[in-house]
Amino acid sequence: MTGQDAVAAGIDDMYDAFLAGDRHRFDSHLHPDVTTWETHLPGPLRTRAELDAYRASRDAAGARPSLASLSTQDMRVDVWDDTAVARYVLVAVPPDGEPEHTRVTDVLRHSAAGWLIVHHHAEAVRPDRA
Repeated sequence: MTGQDAVAAGIDDMYDAFLAGDRHRFDSHLHPDVTTWETHLPGPLRTRAELDAYRASRDAAGARPSLASLSTQDMRVDVWDDTAVARYVLVAVPPDGEPEHTRVTDVLRHSAAGWLIVHHHAEAVRPDRA
């Protein structure tokens, strides 16, 4: 499997894990020092610990997203030695709603644990700009 294929497969597995509610498997794709910048977050989260704290408060409030499907489209992956960048559109479909599109850029580093996301940047796409 090429580095590009491994990165793409890992990202797809991460989102499959999210749908399955398997947080351990989802987190296995994240570096401990991952930075997470997403449109809906209260601000940039600069470590996994900050991401975990955000998720704990969200889940305690009963706000964990419920989705019928979650998939990537138009993925492009470039690999340079032990660094990779993946760009794609994430399509989230709520149980009774319209698909929501998000532009995503993930930066990954390869280590003994495999390809891990060190930076995740996601921006919601307005319907008129899809």
